[in-house]
Amino acid sequence: MKVGDRRQIVVAADAEALARLAAQRLIARIELHRERPAICLTGGSGPQRMFELLATEFADRIPWARVHWFISDERFVPFDDPLSNMGTIRRVLLDGRAPPDNIHAIPAGDSASPDEAAQRCERDLQTFYGATALDPARPLFDLVLGGVGPDGHTASLFPGWPQLEVTDRWAAGVDTAHVAPFVPRITLTFPALASCSEMLFLVHGAAKREIVGRIFAGADLPAGRARSNGETTWLITEDALPEAVRDR
Repeated sequence: MKVGDRRQIVVAADAEALARLAAQRLIARIELHRERPAICLTGGSGPQRMFELLATEFADRIPWARVHWFISDERFVPFDDPLSNMGTIRRVLLDGRAPPDNIHAIPAGDSASPDEAAQRCERDLQTFYGATALDPARPLFDLVLGGVGPDGHTASLFPGWPQLEVTDRWAAGVDTAHVAPFVPRITLTFPALASCSEMLFLVHGAAKREIVGRIFAGADLPAGRARSNGETTWLITEDALPEAVRDR
């Protein structure tokens, strides 16, 4: 279904159906970019089943040698720490499949501070993109995966935090997290996240119904502000979809 602000909502029967639909949409975006697809992943529990499917059932549909993998945010911990988003994704999905040079981790483990890691992340993104300014006609990413926290955050863009207003940088350090785990973070900013052909939010579970309702009712929350310059799709399970949104 379409909502008035051009966001599209796709409803999945359950978490397994959501994971399969998400994997198929990711592969479809890769197939549209024959040269050098760029996929921006997200951490958390939402995409874990999708990663498992991509690593097994769908693995032979991914041209691993061509695809470049990024991450929307990272905890300021070493890569081998269980809290590391990209460390977890590498173990589940990328290691042994994606060439190491195609994995663009945010350098949290060997930077002096979140701000330094954000600066290094931005330089890596700009080197990959081939420019220091984003062109709306040339997306940085083919697909950006997003999730929604219980407070309405996405990536590590938290409600009320100054990083929400950053428009002149592609990544920013976050000294204090709004939710557990309470460790510093590095996050891509709204302009970098928006530079994509599709932004795909993955939302499942009845616990997310209230925050999804608030977002689509117009609450000023980061997950509601995050939009693609191309398509923005919310893939939501039946149990997470509020009646007010269903009836639109």
